[in-house]
Amino acid sequence: MILLTKGGNISLSKQSPGLKKVLVGLGWDERASDGQEFDLDACAFILNDQKRVRSVGDFVFYNQLTSADGAVQHLGDNRTGQGDGDDEQVTIDFSKMGADATRVAICVTIHEAEARRQNFGMVSNAFVRVVNAADGKELARYNLSEEMSSETAMVFAELYKYNNEWQFKAVGQGFAGGMLPLAKHYGVPL
Repeated sequence: MILLTKGGNISLSKQSPGLKKVLVGLGWDERASDGQEFDLDACAFILNDQKRVRSVGDFVFYNQLTSADGAVQHLGDNRTGQGDGDDEQVTIDFSKMGADATRVAICVTIHEAEARRQNFGMVSNAFVRVVNAADGKELARYNLSEEMSSETAMVFAELYKYNNEWQFKAVGQGFAGGMLPLAKHYGVPL
């Protein structure tokens, strides 16, 4: 397993030749809260070379658990983030992705963040990891350590195709406004 820092990337294809499917695990802990429910949600966007979705079917989240092509699947919403390990998981089957799908953005948003006055400054121990689904071997991990005091959405990582190899990039970029502005940013027709 390779531990990455923000902006770092690694070839998953070189780490695991013949890689067909990965599990992306995301985790976090609540650092501070006023007692209101704190619900973070993972989502994924299948993107083309222009970093835009091809259709609404490329947006995977708690209300649409599988992409239209079946390549990306959200394994369920964890509404509390309690416990150790992954809080939410997404699988990506590279063999089901069309030739025009060259990137998958892995993001996390805070549900009803504005109404609850919550942000990523109240989150600690956030991470994203990539595991070879065939053998369970963790290939890469990125521990997000930056303070995002006012952000309500974050792009944790991207998996992207470069020279016919799948790469993993640690992004850690905050995004204001939550899931709807994030979806619009990636071109989801709403």
